[in-house]
Amino acid sequence: MGTPDGFAHRVDEHGTVTITHHGRPAGTLRGAAAARFLATVARGDDPQLLMARVTGNYKHGNERRAREHPRNRGR
Repeated sequence: MGTPDGFAHRVDEHGTVTITHHGRPAGTLRGAAAARFLATVARGDDPQLLMARVTGNYKHGNERRAREHPRNRGR
């Protein structure tokens, strides 16, 4: 599985975290979720992986199984 890239985040004056993926909005965190996200980034965890997980843009592990599904066999 590849590592996620292309994510960026910024924090506004109200503490809202806006996450973008290749310049396009991918998610917004407010309140406790934003505080947890910022604390985790400050702790040193991989911010790209964290943003991918928060936005849902990461592999779920079922890609191989989906490729073998009957409707996808001819592709």
